[in-house]
Amino acid sequence: MTDALSHRERIKAIIQGKTPDRPAISLWRHFYHRESTPQGLAGAMLEFQKKYDWDFMKINPRASYHVEDWGNRLAWSTDEFQKHRKIKFAVNKIEDWDKIEPLNPSAPVLAEHLKAVSLIKEGSDRELPLLMTVFSPISIAGDLVPDGKMLMKSLTDEPNRLTEALENITTTFENYVVELRNAGADGIFFATTEWASEDMMTYEQYAKYARPYDLRILKAAGADGLNLLHVCGKNNFLKELADYPVKLFNWEGYDPTNLNLNGGLRLLRGKAIVGGIDHTGWLLHATPSEIKCEMSRLKEQFAGQKLIFGPGCTIEPIVKAENIIAARKGVV
Repeated sequence: MTDALSHRERIKAIIQGKTPDRPAISLWRHFYHRESTPQGLAGAMLEFQKKYDWDFMKINPRASYHVEDWGNRLAWSTDEFQKHRKIKFAVNKIEDWDKIEPLNPSAPVLAEHLKAVSLIKEGSDRELPLLMTVFSPISIAGDLVPDGKMLMKSLTDEPNRLTEALENITTTFENYVVELRNAGADGIFFATTEWASEDMMTYEQYAKYARPYDLRILKAAGADGLNLLHVCGKNNFLKELADYPVKLFNWEGYDPTNLNLNGGLRLLRGKAIVGGIDHTGWLLHATPSEIKCEMSRLKEQFAGQKLIFGPGCTIEPIVKAENIIAARKGVV
């Protein structure tokens, strides 16, 4: 059976509150063994898309691409199921924040990922929306240090040093997201990682040291962009960030410390949501027939809502192909 709408038309219809020909869906994952080159990353993303035919592609770069040009180093994994190992951090003492200066989009690793986006754009259907992953400035700062405690100590002891670094990080990625759009991305998948959470800082701290920089990145990504806010982790600040200027929201709705999907739909008052798939629960552990039943239940429960089916975060590489197929067939 041929779809009546293209992927792009389907996503647009859902955002506008119209009834599409079928529900939309996308899943995303890392391919650790192929992330070390633009060609490898692009090839992995395109093959995953060709196999499952998602309604949008969330480009999953290696999770350290945003900090490598400042000096973070990794030992590359050649195992599809094993993450790269962090071996060096750019900021090891508070004074090292002074080394975090603005980068040009042509910096080696940033340029590699612009190349990857260009390759994906060239190799994909023009009707497939592409969202490139970009991390919030506070999240980037958190990845420049060995652990979160050091970032919080910097915030407390040397806030001016940290603020200057955040300013330079933000300037870097304000320029970078413009180049991502030029390279072919329809928008950004803007990830707060664990930092937009009560587990890491108070919202008052987030409002001062994260929110203003987040909003600058989103503004640079363009009001016309298909931009998505991903609020990661437990005890998240989804309620506080509900006014962010994005077209799509995504969070872990199955975690009991967060709003569930119904609560999120009420909070966001008609804004579009990506969610509904329990990526650490039934997608990972259930049988294909059980997944088929769950997808049927969800389709009935959320019919008419501005919902695109997706996970609360990146799915594990160990999720079985037959389970992914069952989820994908569940929207047909």
